[in-house]
Amino acid sequence: MYSHTKKVGSVGRYGPRIGRKIRDEIKKIEDKTKKSKCPNCGKKIKRISPGIWRCRFCNSILTGGAYTINA
Repeated sequence: MYSHTKKVGSVGRYGPRIGRKIRDEIKKIEDKTKKSKCPNCGKKIKRISPGIWRCRFCNSILTGGAYTINA
């Protein structure tokens, strides 16, 4: 697992290798992606590939945006 702190969140895995502004943009995108919910059952949805989303609970496959289900 990657180590990260509460302040930087999931982008702590990049460390100082990339700039702060880029890490902030990546953090916003990753947070939006993780908050996406299935329109059918309302539970979390997982991205299979850019634009294709799959709900693990109701097994529905949906299309949407690259980073969020709502494009």
